[in-house]
Amino acid sequence: MFTLLKQQKIGNYIVAFPIKQGDYAETYRVKDASGKNYFLKLIDLAKLNGKQFDEDDNVIEVDIMKGLNHPNVMHLVEQEEVTLGGRQMAYLVSDFISGETLEQKVSREGSNPYEVREWVCNVLAGLQYLHSQADPIIHNELTPQNIMFDATTKQAIIIDFGHARHKSNGRRAFDKKGLSPYYLAPEAMNGIYSPQSDLFAVGVMTYRLLYGSLPWLVKSGDDFEDRLQSEREKPPKVVSLSRVAAPDGMVETIAKALAVDPNNRFQSAEEMAKALRGEVKVVINNTSSQKKEHDSPHKASKSGNGLADVAGMRDLKAQLQRDVIDLLREPEKYKRYGISLPNGMLLYGPPGCGKTFFAKKLAEEVGFNFIMRTPSDLKSRYVNATQENIAAMFKEAEENAPTIIFIDEINELLPKRNSDAHEMSRSAVNEMLAQMDRTGERGIFVIGATNLPEEIDEAMLRTGRLEKRIYVGPPDEEARREMFEMYLKGRYTDFGIDYGKLAALTDGYVSSDIRFLVDEAARMALTRNEKITMALLEESIKAHPSSIKPKEPEKKRIGFK
Repeated sequence: MFTLLKQQKIGNYIVAFPIKQGDYAETYRVKDASGKNYFLKLIDLAKLNGKQFDEDDNVIEVDIMKGLNHPNVMHLVEQEEVTLGGRQMAYLVSDFISGETLEQKVSREGSNPYEVREWVCNVLAGLQYLHSQADPIIHNELTPQNIMFDATTKQAIIIDFGHARHKSNGRRAFDKKGLSPYYLAPEAMNGIYSPQSDLFAVGVMTYRLLYGSLPWLVKSGDDFEDRLQSEREKPPKVVSLSRVAAPDGMVETIAKALAVDPNNRFQSAEEMAKALRGEVKVVINNTSSQKKEHDSPHKASKSGNGLADVAGMRDLKAQLQRDVIDLLREPEKYKRYGISLPNGMLLYGPPGCGKTFFAKKLAEEVGFNFIMRTPSDLKSRYVNATQENIAAMFKEAEENAPTIIFIDEINELLPKRNSDAHEMSRSAVNEMLAQMDRTGERGIFVIGATNLPEEIDEAMLRTGRLEKRIYVGPPDEEARREMFEMYLKGRYTDFGIDYGKLAALTDGYVSSDIRFLVDEAARMALTRNEKITMALLEESIKAHPSSIKPKEPEKKRIGFK
């Protein structure tokens, strides 16, 4: 039974009729005083689980939708909280879309490959916008049921952000309950999501719209997810289907999007859209027997200038030089004083502050080989496979020593063993502890990066493991000035850009924020057919606050004294 009745007033709107009902929310068509139509989503706050709130107790869905403005993304008009029948509720009002979902449209009319290509390119344009935010937004529920076709504009529009998350929200904010496993990327099954997991879902959706079925199907029952994952180890059957004459490159595009390894998928929605339109040639590399591009270490010093490429941040670079670089460069000198090579280092701090960039530049600085891994590269649902992957990584590093191993989002790989972590996660921690025994003596230096140091198993933070711990915070004023100079270089700019003032106005902003500010100013200048001026840059800064809330390093929580 729906909460609101026809003609019932809620805020400034009158209910026209109910549309659908879910576990915690109901959707209605409503009208304002002028008779204009809108969609209204009514959320029962008591039915939300903890993962649907951020650390400040705000509803993540509401926080994500604020400020979104793109023709292929549902636009939030208003949001309020109300009490109805003694229940605390929130409602979201969004622009009305005169049309139907892609699922409904295809079921009613069918489709042709060229229509499907246009719809999917619309979706990818919306995704590129979401993924390009200062703190990227991952939708996590891209299915034909969550894409509306607007009969007025003839555009496909992404709707329903109930499972969407900022990339910085991390695994702890992800809840796959209610999501179709067929559209979930393999890594998303384990709670790890990224722009590439959205692109996997787009691949499944494209296949579904084109062929009327799903690329992999398994019977329901026990171990359903394991059996589905096992099926995905096989190449998708899309390459053998011929009953639909798809445009050139479309079949290959779907196959690449459906790669099990996220590193073998498209790396951006824009890249996938270009492939669909035939603007770039698709190279498929998604079989387990094929060697990943990043599997072989490389001499990072052959390209780049080491820490000289890092803008500003003199104090941080000096600390790295003193605590790590000099030891790695001159081990024999330090050995005379009884100081051995450290085994590893943890870079921690807010998202977007350049921890990955620092690790790569450190490898260049000392001339070590560099191996980069993510938890999704190493984790496996198969018994003992995760431990084997970790052992193989260290073996490869030792064979090519001296080597820096960099593991991003290391908290996902090494959660606290006394938490509710799965037994396989505990085994991964144990294997990592064993492999890190005397890594310095074997010519291996391990760097972990995380936004959530408090979630890492304590044993990994003890002496002999990730014993050097460095806080990487937002860039300082000097770095911000250099970033503005870098991002504005070569653009159609006016005279009189005050880089010092821009740096002063952006205290607490990270590199991705600054690039976003410059891009926004450039868009405004393009719209007005004028140069990028200081006034436009200041307007952009005023309209877009930092994507992070700067925090002091939580030293006690990760073993500092």
